[in-house]
Amino acid sequence: MNFIYGINAVAEALKARGRAFSWVGVAKERNDLRLQRVIEECRRLGIAVRFLPRPELDRMTGNGAHQGVVAVTSAKQYNDLDDVVAAKRGEHSLMVVLDGVEDPHNLGAILRTADAAGADGVVIPERRAASVTAIVAKASAGASEHLPIAKVTNIARALEDLKAKNLWIVGLDERGTQTYDALDYNMDCAVVLGAEGKGLHDLVRRKCDFLVSIPMLGKVPSLNVSVAAGIVLYEIVRQRRKKAGAEPVRDSR
Repeated sequence: MNFIYGINAVAEALKARGRAFSWVGVAKERNDLRLQRVIEECRRLGIAVRFLPRPELDRMTGNGAHQGVVAVTSAKQYNDLDDVVAAKRGEHSLMVVLDGVEDPHNLGAILRTADAAGADGVVIPERRAASVTAIVAKASAGASEHLPIAKVTNIARALEDLKAKNLWIVGLDERGTQTYDALDYNMDCAVVLGAEGKGLHDLVRRKCDFLVSIPMLGKVPSLNVSVAAGIVLYEIVRQRRKKAGAEPVRDSR
């Protein structure tokens, strides 16, 4: 049985229409506006809603973090790498390649940031890495349901494929001699991030056209991979908005 849980994850999956829904379970004990909107959307789409005791939802998910809603669905459908590159969202391509990120919460956080930063898609390996599970969908706040994700057998080979499509490969590595903000990202590029505690594999590092690092000014030698992803991706956003002459975002308060 495949399922996703959490209000944002389920709501975004309903919007994205990327999964087939068998039914959605809702906690009898919970009754609020956000959950009511999910119920109404299910009914609009003809998806069965079952009102269940909260302990039953706890049993299905293995934890109590479901926020009162669990959807029984088809599995996440991954995308073909060529299709993801071909459907770029802006003037320049932006791919995020993950070289063995294992923590599902890190993967979810990276997917959420990649979607927010306008990335075209994310590439993950088939083995020895986190896949898009219910935990990842919730950690991504539903971004996993919208963002194209390609699962490949070999990351180094995938980088060669991206190079053949004229993307520059930028590896984030603590040994990189160039700081991340010194590189001009106004180009078709893929940002490569390594596994927790391990960084980039040697072969993957050798495939990179640029190796950049984030300056560490304190006592701790490195950042969490999802935090590092956010720093670099939003530097790319900043540079590209500046080149495009975009108006600064103003506080509406």
